This record gives sequence, structure tokens and C-alpha cells, in this order.
Amino acid sequence: MENTWYSVISPESCSSILWRSWEHKEEAAEALKLTAEDMKKQKLIDGIIKEPLGGAHYNREKAFKEVEKTILKAYKELKELTPKELVKQRMEKYANMGVFKG
Repeated sequence: MENTWYSVISPESCSSILWRSWEHKEEAAEALKLTAEDMKKQKLIDGIIKEPLGGAHYNREKAFKEVEKTILKAYKELKELTPKELVKQRMEKYANMGVFKG
């Protein structure tokens, strides 16, 4: 969903560890690259599901319908693939995730 974020640590905790203060939480959040757009750029997610105006919590039914539509679309595409194609596609997806610097 477009207003979600994902991280193994909160920006406040990251800031507390790195700078021994919560004052740098915005800087930590930027460095963590935890927004939906960041995750899409890093190929951690396939797409971003639009939320109703104001966020999913303002219109749960509409948000649920968008999630359902997205899942069903993906299912229809994936069910056409053979098990071998599914595994190959999944391996390629995992190999392309994230950012690697060498």
C-alpha cells in the first residue's frame, strides 16, 4: 500500500543506535529507504497499491477491494505459468532485489 513502510528497525531506534539520540530520526528514516517507493526502486515489491484519499484507514472497504483486485490480477498471471517457470521467475526476482555495491 502506498502509505506503508517496512523496516527491521524503526527510524527512532536506528537514530538512537547510530547517534545515541532520537533527534536524527528523519535522517535515519531516509537512510533506511523504508517507503513503498523506496521498496519499489529496490525491487523488493512488484507494485504499490493505491489507497483511498486520506489513507486506507479512512475507507477500509475500498482499500480491501484494491488489495483484492491486485491479488486476483497477480494470481491470474501466475496460474498460467508452469512450476518450472514459477521457480525461474522467483529466482530471478530474488536475485534482482536490493542494491549491491562492489
